[in-house]
Amino acid sequence: MNYALLLSVFVIASCGLVYELIASTLASYLLGDSVMQFSTVIGTYLFSMGIGSFLSRYVVKALVVRFVQIELLVGLVGGFSATILFLAFSHGVAFRPVLYGVVVVVGTFVGLEIPLLLRILKDRIEFRDLVAQVLTLDYIGALAASLAFPLILVPKVGLIRSAFLFGLLNALVAFWSTFIFGQTVGRQGFLRAQCLVTVLVLLGGVASAGWINDYSESRLFSDEVILSRSSPYQRIVVTRWRDDVRLYLNNHLQFSSRDEYRYHEALVHPGLASLPQARSVLVLGGGDGLAVREVLRYEQIEKVRLVDLDPEVVKLARGHPVFTELNGQALLSPKVEVITADAFQWLESNRDFYDFIIIDLPDPSNFSIGKLYTRTFYKRVLRALADTGIVAIQSTSPLFARESFWTVAETVKSVGLEVNPYHVYVPSFGEWGYVMASRRPYRMPAELPRDLRFLTMKVLPSLFEFPRDMAPVPAEANRLNSQLLVQIYESEWRRFSQ
Repeated sequence: MNYALLLSVFVIASCGLVYELIASTLASYLLGDSVMQFSTVIGTYLFSMGIGSFLSRYVVKALVVRFVQIELLVGLVGGFSATILFLAFSHGVAFRPVLYGVVVVVGTFVGLEIPLLLRILKDRIEFRDLVAQVLTLDYIGALAASLAFPLILVPKVGLIRSAFLFGLLNALVAFWSTFIFGQTVGRQGFLRAQCLVTVLVLLGGVASAGWINDYSESRLFSDEVILSRSSPYQRIVVTRWRDDVRLYLNNHLQFSSRDEYRYHEALVHPGLASLPQARSVLVLGGGDGLAVREVLRYEQIEKVRLVDLDPEVVKLARGHPVFTELNGQALLSPKVEVITADAFQWLESNRDFYDFIIIDLPDPSNFSIGKLYTRTFYKRVLRALADTGIVAIQSTSPLFARESFWTVAETVKSVGLEVNPYHVYVPSFGEWGYVMASRRPYRMPAELPRDLRFLTMKVLPSLFEFPRDMAPVPAEANRLNSQLLVQIYESEWRRFSQ
């Protein structure tokens, strides 16, 4: 019996951590800035556990019954937590109050569990051994959950179904506790009925998780959702309206098939067309294959190496008909080598040189991405750049995030490269900016590929002209230890989203 009770500790510790991780992950998916969301959610959760532990002193009667009922409440609130948060966001409800309200409630209930269980078991196990065993299993359960969450639960089970499954585990702990402590529990039938009802409700949630996910995402996106999945790194959603296919990562638009050619032609050709001697190209990010598609227009290119963090995006780009039609099966070309890795770490071990480097990464909306816009990162890029090579960097909007854009330019300049900022209008995004950098002065190309849809030799010089509302502003280099760019970016885009 004691082993069964200690197993309960392992289970409830795993459940508690999973609810915490689900809330943090959903907050980072929907609100951005993963460091901020994980930090505030975890801090609030731990504080709430402290409240629960304090309140446990006021539970003085029917400890087993109260423990069972608290397990049921944890299972219900934790089990429905992902659903509540998804639906709150998709229906335009004030998301943060709901988020922290759910975190406080779950954290408080979880904080009650261990103190009550210790008091229940103190007469069955010597206190010294009891504390050691309970805390050991509590920490082991937390470790198991922290490993299972990114490796299994997020990519294979999904957040909504995972929440229901772990809520079900809490309910089962409550149910078997009614048998373990059967002699000390009054009204066993009524208590077990509560457990069974809770189990059935959560089983219904498990069965309905797919529908709930589809419904909430249909509310988030105005167009039809034709694909949605989670990877350990992000939420991937693809929508379609007539001939317009759009890719969203963590709720942020990455491209629209109607005008992505403008973005990718501007990203690739001003630099690569000016390098007739180029043979090797490195693409950091760009796992959708659209930038590689543009690179492969140049027959002299012998090797393209693409480094992208998320293998799920690369898998779609290589095998999903919507993506392969858009990218022309670029990632299946024998010239292309795909590496799934963090660009920041991969560059540190790279020993090759490249004639042209494309940095097609998401905007610096959080610190994990912001590190890819720092002097440290650009120094690593510089080490991989051939003497006559050029780097082209997507650099957010010089109109909507003006200081952010010029901060990127200043950061690149600070590592010893000459910079040539430019911009293009992309209807889906508005004015969008790039920074081209090289060791030597940039010269306009003599010609461009003939079959481009947007860029021409006549249009090209205008990309480097900035009107007054996008002209340079004072900026300082973005450093790894401060990442001021993330803070600037967040404040600028918040102003336009209000």
